[in-house]
Amino acid sequence: MAVVTGGGRGIGAAVCRRLAEEGAAVAVLDLDPEPAAQVARTLPGAGAYAADAGDRAEVEDVVRRVLARHGRIDVLVPCAGVMRGAPVTEMTDQNWTEVLTSHLTGAFTAVRAVTPAMTAQGYGRIVLISSIAARGIAGHVNYGTAKAGIAGMARSLALELGPRGVTVNAVAPGFIATRMTREGAERRGRTWEEHAAQAAAGTTLRRIGTPEDVAAVVAFLAGADAGYVTGQVIHVSGDP
Repeated sequence: MAVVTGGGRGIGAAVCRRLAEEGAAVAVLDLDPEPAAQVARTLPGAGAYAADAGDRAEVEDVVRRVLARHGRIDVLVPCAGVMRGAPVTEMTDQNWTEVLTSHLTGAFTAVRAVTPAMTAQGYGRIVLISSIAARGIAGHVNYGTAKAGIAGMARSLALELGPRGVTVNAVAPGFIATRMTREGAERRGRTWEEHAAQAAAGTTLRRIGTPEDVAAVVAFLAGADAGYVTGQVIHVSGDP
């Protein structure tokens, strides 16, 4: 049984589909109920849940409902998040808070909610979504800070939860073709084709990534073959 936040679009939706292909029943969580329902309808045994990933009460309610229906939670992948870019002198408190809440607090809230069930059953796979932006990104100090925090969270939780049978890792995507990166092109006054071509030219593999590229690595870390892997941050960026 897998729980995926931000599962209605982009990387989250690709993760839901890939985990379902691997045989998991998937709880698709999203702030927007319609995309979550659309994804869930295409997957056998999946359920859609409307929840704000940064709201403790809403996330814990969904976890209770999933446990009541399925009896266990084996995999957690928190994918929810937004971007609110601005130069540091122009970044508002709301810009800062929204990004850290959706990415960092949202991941923490989901982990805290599922940990009792995972540790009680002596098994769990938590795969967090960081970013190569954790190394620094101009004009997005909120996002870079949140994603660096995710990397630290993965390592800290790996040490804490490993003795109780739970592995914790993170995936750090590079430039991935999602709604978020398309919106980035619009903000810069570029066409998507121009934006994507520039990003591709800057990678060793000379292409941009897809949500499915990320989902494949998430599925590995969520599966039995990664049972001796924990506390790692794996880049999926087309670069060394």
